[in-house]
Amino acid sequence: MATEVTVPVLGESIVEATVGEWLKQPGDPVKQDEPIVSLETDKVAVEVPSPVAGVMGQHSVKVGDNVAVGALLATVEAGGTTVASAPAPAPATAPAPTPAPADTAGQQAPSSTGDAPAALSPSVRRAVLETGVDPGTVKGTGKDGRITKDDVMAAASTPAPAAAPAPQTPSVAAAASTGRKEERVRMTRLRQTVAKRLKDAQNTAAMLTTFNDVDMSAVIEARTKYKDLFEKKHGVRLGFMGFFVKAACMALKDVPSVNGQIDGEEIVYHDYADISVAVSAPQGLVVPVIRDADQLTVAGIEKTIGDFGKRAKDGTLKMEEMKGGTFTISNGGVFGSLMSTPIINPPQSAVLGLHRIEDRPVVRDGQVVVRPMMYLALSYDHRLIDGREAVTFLVALKNAIEDPIRILIDL
Repeated sequence: MATEVTVPVLGESIVEATVGEWLKQPGDPVKQDEPIVSLETDKVAVEVPSPVAGVMGQHSVKVGDNVAVGALLATVEAGGTTVASAPAPAPATAPAPTPAPADTAGQQAPSSTGDAPAALSPSVRRAVLETGVDPGTVKGTGKDGRITKDDVMAAASTPAPAAAPAPQTPSVAAAASTGRKEERVRMTRLRQTVAKRLKDAQNTAAMLTTFNDVDMSAVIEARTKYKDLFEKKHGVRLGFMGFFVKAACMALKDVPSVNGQIDGEEIVYHDYADISVAVSAPQGLVVPVIRDADQLTVAGIEKTIGDFGKRAKDGTLKMEEMKGGTFTISNGGVFGSLMSTPIINPPQSAVLGLHRIEDRPVVRDGQVVVRPMMYLALSYDHRLIDGREAVTFLVALKNAIEDPIRILIDL
């Protein structure tokens, strides 16, 4: 008996998703509640589990198709008696992904490693083709042992003289036949949404960016002195984001407009601070929200950010965790950025950009000394936030970071 698998309710105001990847192919054995397909929404990827145990039936949609809530995705043949007959329909569905040559090449990667625990995602397939790494030799660190792009890149950077020539043969042949290669990859729904929202922000808000710099000496000294005790007591590493989130919450209380938003002809001021933090995920940057960050300790903030980072990599962030937020902090410094003008995340009115720390000459007490400095950038909606308020916010933040005791005594 076949059981239909349909698109589940995806969350408030989300009525459509895009098929990201099939985790099970027709004929594959399926356990109850085991993910069989990944759907991409405007915010996160959602894995749809099988309602029954049995054998994977026909796919009703292809990767890249847009599907509405309630639409049929596939069928699962319940029980184990259909295992022998299930593979038969597979040839009928195999040609489905072949309209574009790039897709065909991508679909061949999993088949070359028949013992692989799960299908490879588009980004992983691309990394495999670019690096020539045999996915069968890569140990996956993602959810359920799936291979991530980071796993492929790590394997590519590890010397493996004996195994390297084999996977390079197809790519060399392809290069010889075409000379130069191009690849067209469909934008994910998340990337399409990010692109639209960022452009809307530019078209709507009167954006301006104000800069300052901060001496990181005191925070680096405190972190070096207490990081081992901190990790031992709280079970999480002491990073810089905990200090910046706390300092930002204090500055937001001093300058409420930076924490507000425009709603029609009204200004909404928040007496709480829900801080959006940008974290890296396989499909790109995502921005989960630290709720009531102003009420959390530095340890609580670090634990929350660490949990977000881990679940972003696993693809298990929930959509409700991405909603809301009154202010955003984006740390481009982890990628080596010296300075940037970040774009606000509507309906928020401001975003703080952090950058890399580097030694620079500065003047202290009439002497030129070397200090670990970081540039800060506050992009804001000038319709709501004046330049004086932006500078006041940055100075308050700078003072708290350069003298962390201010954070402890709320000064």
